[in-house]
Amino acid sequence: MLEILRRIVQEVNGARSLDAALSIIVRRIRKAMQTDVCSVYLRDDERDCFILMDTIGLNASAIGQVTLKPGEGLVGLVGQREEPLNIEEAPSHSHFRYFAETGEERYSSFLGVPIIHQRRVLGVLVVQQREKRQFGEGEEAFLITMAAQLAGVLVHALSTGALARLSDPSTQALLNGIAAAPGMTIGEAFVVVPSANLEAVPERVPEDVEAEVVRLREAIDCVRHDIRQAAERLASRISAQEQALFDVYQQMLGDAALGNEVEKRIREGQWAPYALSRVVQRHVNYLERVDDNYLRERAADIRDLGRRVLAHLQKDSSARPPVYPDRTILVGDEISAAQLGEIPREKLAGLVALRGSSTSHVAILARAMGIPAVMGMSDLPISRLAGTPMIVDGYRGRLILRPQPDLLVRYESMIEEEEALTSMLESEQSLPSETSDGFRIRLMINTGLAVEMSGSPAARIDGVGLYRTEVPFMMHQRFPSEKEQTRIYREQLQGFAPLPVVMRTLDIGGDKSLPYFPIEEDNPFLGWRGIRVTLDHPEVLMVQLRAMLRAAEGLDNLRILLPMVTSVEEVDTVCRLLERAIQELRNDGVQVERPLLGVMLEVPAVIYQLEALAERVDFFSVGSNDLIQYLLAVDRNNARVSGLYDACQPAVLRALDHIARESRRLNISASVCGELAGDPIGALLLMGMGYRVLSMNAPNLSRVRAAIRRVSLEGAQNLVSDVLALHSLTETRELVYQRMKEWELAHLLPPRD
Repeated sequence: MLEILRRIVQEVNGARSLDAALSIIVRRIRKAMQTDVCSVYLRDDERDCFILMDTIGLNASAIGQVTLKPGEGLVGLVGQREEPLNIEEAPSHSHFRYFAETGEERYSSFLGVPIIHQRRVLGVLVVQQREKRQFGEGEEAFLITMAAQLAGVLVHALSTGALARLSDPSTQALLNGIAAAPGMTIGEAFVVVPSANLEAVPERVPEDVEAEVVRLREAIDCVRHDIRQAAERLASRISAQEQALFDVYQQMLGDAALGNEVEKRIREGQWAPYALSRVVQRHVNYLERVDDNYLRERAADIRDLGRRVLAHLQKDSSARPPVYPDRTILVGDEISAAQLGEIPREKLAGLVALRGSSTSHVAILARAMGIPAVMGMSDLPISRLAGTPMIVDGYRGRLILRPQPDLLVRYESMIEEEEALTSMLESEQSLPSETSDGFRIRLMINTGLAVEMSGSPAARIDGVGLYRTEVPFMMHQRFPSEKEQTRIYREQLQGFAPLPVVMRTLDIGGDKSLPYFPIEEDNPFLGWRGIRVTLDHPEVLMVQLRAMLRAAEGLDNLRILLPMVTSVEEVDTVCRLLERAIQELRNDGVQVERPLLGVMLEVPAVIYQLEALAERVDFFSVGSNDLIQYLLAVDRNNARVSGLYDACQPAVLRALDHIARESRRLNISASVCGELAGDPIGALLLMGMGYRVLSMNAPNLSRVRAAIRRVSLEGAQNLVSDVLALHSLTETRELVYQRMKEWELAHLLPPRD
């Protein structure tokens, strides 16, 4: 049976459509169990019923016609109870319902099992037989196992709609992906394809090495020019901080990154296209193994640059300039920031990608430009979508193909309301983030790339609450030198002076290793990461500390933050190293002052060591993303359990409230730098708990500021008092949404179904 099970699952996994998968299921199971009938019913959430989707044994004409409500008939009973039903004489059961179109009156024995994925009933799997008999324990166990296996196979197809019908020009289809940039838009699909195939480059020995090097340099120069033009086309739609993303592309093409490594391979005996493809693939393979979303998305940037350079090497000049629809929705396997800049700004309406997430560069740009984006649409048949009318819902992460008139009217109305809200938020960008009763909340931003947020942001901010230093380390083939790090940090500190910049020390580990410093672990989130790594390699930490101190000379706006702290011994060791670095620089004649030192509160153990930590450091910064993940034992990047990751869980709120109260008692500053701070609901809860510094991704500033300005501190404190008295997530969520309505702030939240 195990071999049969394996073969069936393998066949279903290879099916080209949902209809094909269901056909394989019913035919293979009927044969394996030697029954007269096998049928599969799938749940339609919108109609709240189970629909006969495929059968072998019942009349084929009944497919798609027979529907049962939960609790109706034997199938509905299985779905409602969420447990198997095994009966010898089905027609005599009180819940039996006869459908003449199925011809099932001929069958007596009935065995039905629910198909369940993450506590959600997806459907019911049924076998029937003419003779009166109760199916054996082994048969029941096989069907239960089969349903459990099929749940994982079917869930993605069900969440994206019936794949067999996606290309039907008369059918509306609703698909779900990752909400990458908020907003809603209506437009027409324009499908983009990669400019060159890095995986299909043959290996050759160059006839003239120097000529190959020249070809490479010319191709890189051409791509540099293309990227400059793309940045110029977007200049009026994005701020200096997003413009800097294109500078990052230029850095990646520099001699210290891709260019030098490719040239080295050419001189070792590889022609330029193959050397380029190998270098790009090496970087991409490494980045795609990283568990950190922000860093993993850099693989898309490297791949796009590689394709562009390869296209110039291959001198493909036959392509005609594309003609874009008036409301272009760019659809592709993996969309890059440079591709975004190639479209006339007045025509780009939305983005849809098979790969990518909210941390990709194109998602950052889309948010800055106010362009809705949905990513992770892995089953979208993009080759058949050119010219297809569609709605992109960046709040819910939805794509609606060929929307019907009533849905179009509904979305047009919501888009008008969204435009009015955007105008209101833009008018408040320069206003202080003060509550209605005059309390000031400091809003800071999180940054990642060396020049990502340099310049003067349009919105009023109070500094950088988190600068991730690990990204510059990834752009090298070795640990960057003290001089190189000093230059990078100086740019960041000068760009925001005199505002404070909180620089987190190198946060690598099993989930974020470096290509030249690989770390392989079975459980990276509980492994060698953050401060644990750098304390084991003080030579790396000392260079970084010295570079930070040098970069801050004369600016006095550096703050140093230690990640993944678990014990006071770790902090004591860093303090000694910091004092040593200060003394070494002073001995060299560099005038440096001791910066403020803080620890990230992300390991639950530190919640019970706050007093001891407060004696050693100057501030706390709550890393809410990891703290929530560790408190709930949930990997939010794991689709099986990501639904359990919720900052409104009572245990999470109580932990955050405890940190805030203890910090006040200890008279030490405490800020929050995770995603919770960038959510209007989260910001108000944190404000009510007593946090006065919130750091977030820049696109979240406007909504958080608007929420703070419309609520009194007392109102936020009352909300916290009320939610802390609750014991369930459902109750907490309902109370919070109700209070947001009372404050007339529901428009700041993503639309609810």
